[in-house]
Amino acid sequence: MESFKNKGIKEIIADFPEIGNILEEYDIGCGPCTVGICQLKDILDIHAMEPDKEQELMARIEAAIYPERGIQIPVKTAQASIAEDQLLYSPPMQRLVDEHVLIKRWLALIPFVVETLDLTTAEGMQIVRDGVDLIRFYADRFHHEKEEGILFKYFDDTTEIFQVIYEDHRQARNHVKEMLTAIETEDKSSLAHHFTGYGSLLAEHIKKEDEILFPWLDRKLTADQVQELTYKFDLADMQIGIDIEKYRLFLEQLEEQVRERT
Repeated sequence: MESFKNKGIKEIIADFPEIGNILEEYDIGCGPCTVGICQLKDILDIHAMEPDKEQELMARIEAAIYPERGIQIPVKTAQASIAEDQLLYSPPMQRLVDEHVLIKRWLALIPFVVETLDLTTAEGMQIVRDGVDLIRFYADRFHHEKEEGILFKYFDDTTEIFQVIYEDHRQARNHVKEMLTAIETEDKSSLAHHFTGYGSLLAEHIKKEDEILFPWLDRKLTADQVQELTYKFDLADMQIGIDIEKYRLFLEQLEEQVRERT
């Protein structure tokens, strides 16, 4: 099995599709990943499972690769089946997670915005423009810029996990570009398509960061680096000077419209 740890996970799944399903059971979504350059050993490092859980996963993978060997799958003990503790983050990482909360509120509203999309009235256009504004300035310039411009610089961001995140950011920005074009041309169908695509992309992206990337980065940061990151995040927020309350009010008004329709 040691040789397989150095193989690309997408290559392994292509040869043994059952392994993709096994990984999904452990909340490791390598199958649908659009980048797919991680090696199996990277998956084990990034997800940092408890030893018994990792042993069980590797036994199941080995059994899928070598069914003729009759690999014995370790039996979980009662203690091992207890749910994992809630994730705890360092202060700068917690700030990024907290920023995700506002973004997720917007993602939850996108289906309503798409359903009621109206490019013929001033009110309808204002909702669209405010939504795109939130994406461009809060989600991207305020939030993603702290990740790309500050946090990721503490690591080798050419490695696989960062490339996955960067690709998500690139796709998100492309959706925004197409949204702006659709607004200018009043292409309702294209705008709905890219709103929906953005919503699906960011929902999975946030899950990757909150549950996988940020805990992994926290394990690698020193106490001094955490303190330095907190200072740099504070400075970046002041320099950007974004009006967060404006976006909260926008979301509250939309959420009220949803409640009125139900």
